[in-house]
Amino acid sequence: MKRLVVLGGGESGVGAALLGKAKGFEVFVSDIKTIAKSYKDVLIHHEIEFEDGQHTPAKILNADLVMKSPGIPEKVAIVQSIREQGIPVISEIELASRYTDATLIAITGSNGKTTTASLTHHLLKSDLDVGLAGNIGTSFAKQLLQAQHTHYVLEVSSFQLDDIEHFKPQIAVLTNITPDHLDRYNYQFERYVASKFRIIENQTSADVFIYDADDEVIANWMQQHQIQSRTLPFSLTKTIEQGAYLKDNNIIITIDNNQIIMPTENLALEGKHNIKNAMAASTVAHLLRIRKQTIRESLENFQGVEHRLEHVLKINKVQYINDSKATNVNATYFALESMDAPTVWIVGGEDKGNDYTELFPFVNEKVKAIICLGVDNSKLFEAFGNMVDIIVETQYMSEAVKIAYKVAEAGDNVLLSPACASFDLFENYEDRGRQFKNAVRNL
Repeated sequence: MKRLVVLGGGESGVGAALLGKAKGFEVFVSDIKTIAKSYKDVLIHHEIEFEDGQHTPAKILNADLVMKSPGIPEKVAIVQSIREQGIPVISEIELASRYTDATLIAITGSNGKTTTASLTHHLLKSDLDVGLAGNIGTSFAKQLLQAQHTHYVLEVSSFQLDDIEHFKPQIAVLTNITPDHLDRYNYQFERYVASKFRIIENQTSADVFIYDADDEVIANWMQQHQIQSRTLPFSLTKTIEQGAYLKDNNIIITIDNNQIIMPTENLALEGKHNIKNAMAASTVAHLLRIRKQTIRESLENFQGVEHRLEHVLKINKVQYINDSKATNVNATYFALESMDAPTVWIVGGEDKGNDYTELFPFVNEKVKAIICLGVDNSKLFEAFGNMVDIIVETQYMSEAVKIAYKVAEAGDNVLLSPACASFDLFENYEDRGRQFKNAVRNL
């Protein structure tokens, strides 16, 4: 019996452990942190051996295969030992994809991937039997055990792509590439770019690659590399013969001789970046023969993603907006770009090597006050100290919201868009967003 060791006892780890056991592996789960009680209960119920608070080399280095959770960096000692032993290391999406014949639609990018994945799933679900998994919701591996769908929309991160071997989506989508997670790539942007492009490395001419033709990083990479896949770009500025583009506020999508035209004025999601997300999702839907009417209606009634420019409440004519999912500068760029009123901006957290210069024009034009919410806010003070009259710092969400309440006037926005990871003060961006919403409701 082959031994599968799973590093990390979170959603993807436990999903992989369950799938491994069902497929006849001897499974062992190891987590350096404490495994949450809900996940421990699942492992105990399925009689899967596990440890937490430590990695025991003797129980790990006898593996035939290791599934590494995306949150664990390569530089961790136990990972180095596994690599030295020559034991194959794969990600959960790689493991799961070996046990399904479903059509896979995989979506990656520095920003927009969650919204695009959720929107694509929303466009497909009325006509197709489709699951939504990967970096979102229930793990892919667990879904394969619970219900086999004919199609899966997978949101995949660069960390998940780092450890694939044969993973091959029939349809791959790349929303954009901007500097992010550089701390995991030795601060070498080209390594991060290469990681994103692994989404198409196993594709053939029978598969499709949908990407943003306006993105210079993507364009440069494609000029230098041979691509097997059929390409369907989307653009806001160019005319695209095969793919999607914008003309007179209409999205025009052409695939072979089949064209559909979608007006953008009733899109549920606001902002230029969301027109791109809509183009990507609609191209997938058009490719999979979803009816034009269904695509149009679905684009108009899509609810959006929690913690992504989520309108929370209006209090004294001030709109409070939760964009906690903005964990990098580019995401915050889109958020500030879409602000149409003077904005009190709550920013900060664990900095991943951020360069804030691209935000300067928006901060000068739209931001009236900055509230820094992080353990170390010195970089934010350096970047923005001279641009706004009010810049303060706190380490408590409740206090940040109270300060914002005092500073904001009727007609203003209060925007939580941190541009940083959340791990210095919060469990994750969801926890940060919920604390913000609770603090707003308690005003």
